[in-house]
Amino acid sequence: MNILSGFADVSLAQLVLVGCVALVASVVGGLAGYGTGALMPLVLVPLIGAEPVVPIIAFSSIFTNFSRFVAFIRHADRRRALIVVLAACVTTALGAYGYTRLTSAGAAVVIGTMLILSVPLRRLARRRDLRIGDSGLALGAVGYGVVVGGTSGSGVILLSLLMAAGLEGAAVIATDAVISLATSVIKISVFGLAGAVTAQVLAFAVLIGAMSLPGAFLARAFVERMPVHIHTAVLDAVVIAGGVMMISAALR
Repeated sequence: MNILSGFADVSLAQLVLVGCVALVASVVGGLAGYGTGALMPLVLVPLIGAEPVVPIIAFSSIFTNFSRFVAFIRHADRRRALIVVLAACVTTALGAYGYTRLTSAGAAVVIGTMLILSVPLRRLARRRDLRIGDSGLALGAVGYGVVVGGTSGSGVILLSLLMAAGLEGAAVIATDAVISLATSVIKISVFGLAGAVTAQVLAFAVLIGAMSLPGAFLARAFVERMPVHIHTAVLDAVVIAGGVMMISAALR
C-alpha cells in the first residue's frame, strides 16, 4: 500500500492547513484533555468527506495520546484508568464496528445537554462532597465506549467522567491519555478487520500524528505553571464548549 497515494487530489496548501490545525488541536488536547477528535473533523470533512474521519482520528490518536502519555504519565491515576478501560473495551469495539452509522441528532442533543449540565452539577456535588465512585465510573465508561468507538470528538465525555470521579488538573489529562491510548488500539483493530484502513486513512493519520507530537510538551509547559483552580476552570469551559458543539452539529 502506497501511503503517499492517500494525498491524491489534495493540494500542498490544504496539507499545510491540516498540519497547522493538528498542532493547535494537540496543544488544546494537552491543556483540556481533548481536542484532535473535536477540531480535526472541521478541516477533514470538507477535504475528504466524513466516512474516513473516524478511522483517521483513531490512528492519529496513537501519536497524540502517546505524546500526552509520555508528557504527563507521572500524574496518571492508573487504578481509575484500568476501571474505565475494562468497562469500556467491549462497547468500544461494538461502537467501532458500527462507525458508519451516524449518531441520531436527538442523541447528540441529549449528550450535549448533559455535558453542559455536568459542570454546574459537578460543582454542586463537589460543594456537597458528592462524587461518583468506582462503580459509577465503570457504568459511565460502558456508555462512553459505545460513543468513542463510533464517533469523533467524544473525549469530552471521558473528561466529564474523570472530573466527576474526583480527578483534577494534570491528573485528568494524564489519565485521559492512558485510557484514550487503549481505546484507540481497540478501534484500530476493529477498523483493520473491517477493511476500513486505506492509504488515505494512513496518510492523514501519520500527518496529523507527526504534527501533533510537540503539542503535548508545549501544553505541559503551560499546565505546570497553571494553578489547579484555573486549570479546572479551563476544563469546565471545554466541557461546556464541547456540549454546545455537539448540539450545534445535531441541529445543523
